[in-house]
Amino acid sequence: MIPARSIDAVQLRILVIDDDQKVRDSLQIVLETLGYLTSSAATGDDGLQQLEQGDFDLVISDLRLPGISGLDVLKQKTSAVPLILMTAYGNPEIATQAVHAGAFDYISKPINPDDLIFTLRKFEEFERLKRENEALRASLSDKYSFKNIIAQSESFRSVFETVKRLSQFNTTVMITGESGTGKELLARAIHESSSRRGKPFIAINCGAIPEQLMESELFGHRKGAFTDASRDKRGLFEEANGGTLFLDEVGELPLHLQVKLLRALQEHSIRRVGDEQLISIDVRVVSATLRNLEEDVLAGRFREDLLYRLNVVSIHLPALRERPEDIAVLIEHFLQKHSKRLGIPVKSVSPGVMQLLLEYQWRGNARELENCMERALVLSQSSEIEQDALPEAILRAHARRAKHSTTVTTVEDGNLSIKQRAAALEIDLIQRALAKTGGNRTHAAKILEISHRALLYKLKEYGLSGSVPEQK
Repeated sequence: MIPARSIDAVQLRILVIDDDQKVRDSLQIVLETLGYLTSSAATGDDGLQQLEQGDFDLVISDLRLPGISGLDVLKQKTSAVPLILMTAYGNPEIATQAVHAGAFDYISKPINPDDLIFTLRKFEEFERLKRENEALRASLSDKYSFKNIIAQSESFRSVFETVKRLSQFNTTVMITGESGTGKELLARAIHESSSRRGKPFIAINCGAIPEQLMESELFGHRKGAFTDASRDKRGLFEEANGGTLFLDEVGELPLHLQVKLLRALQEHSIRRVGDEQLISIDVRVVSATLRNLEEDVLAGRFREDLLYRLNVVSIHLPALRERPEDIAVLIEHFLQKHSKRLGIPVKSVSPGVMQLLLEYQWRGNARELENCMERALVLSQSSEIEQDALPEAILRAHARRAKHSTTVTTVEDGNLSIKQRAAALEIDLIQRALAKTGGNRTHAAKILEISHRALLYKLKEYGLSGSVPEQK
């Protein structure tokens, strides 16, 4: 007894091509019993005509037909419909020829129903995996599209406009910004919005790999090039060929590798370690750094000519504390994201907690905020996130602000201590100067008319971070 088909609720349409009426009829009976919709053709020409006019999911065709053969049908059909070949003259050479020509599979006649069912189930599984892969690719493309980077601030909108303009060019890009601002995410967005989307995006942190291994990682090596080189190895430039190579923390590259990187950018070719042959590459390089590479150039730690090559277009990602209007939308996004992942009902943030989050400096930027929201979801005991679910760092920062605000009072409060009032005034002036200079301590010291060293001492004395202060 033929089992009823239950793998997919969608009825697939199958075209059967065979010059034997009995074979066509018996196959259609089996297929329709399994739940498929069927049509049939007695010749290859008739089958091709039906394929042009109809919407089929699969073709099952005899190899030997009057007129054009089953292989000819396979080669001449203009649609991408998969084809399974049948033949009574089965041999390995025919099977190999059929598969190389693009056939999905090959079965022998007379048809064994069990073999047919197995092949059809294999076809359905292949189609299911193909759909899942296509959905995954679409999901990844959507995830890393710059349009879906969560931000509404004017500073980030200008970043998006720059990425749009870059989409039609293959120029190198340098991304700067603090840790956690989303430099790799933006690099992926640049890749996905360009003509290289669908090709590899390869990322490497240049500061995370030992110096002695970095050259092999980037450029590959030949077997026997060094002690542990037991086989040939492709480097990341080769892996990324046709796509994008993201060099995070590029400022950490040692000088001798900076020379090889510069040569690769100039000549569009690389040479594996231990090899004499040049390998042509087509790779777009996007780099990122926390360092001030211009200062590194002056100090002799980074090549000036390489900096010019990497920094054709520069994009700076502002810190989260510089764009507080993005904090609330990021909080909502992270709560939604992790609620779904953890299987926890979506929670809201109390007004008091929201105020704390808006005032906090977020030295780890969006990455720190995301970790905070995930932690709060797990620890919160109610549908609304309260202070007890927040990290200690946020609560301590709030306590310091409260302490400073009570120190800066009017003379009418009875506090006549010159020492306390002088300290409060210094704290207030330092914070104002840092806010005015965007956290630049050298410029802040000039505004305060004190030395940079004196400012550093006062920051330490008063327990201030030296960054842009939180808004009260």
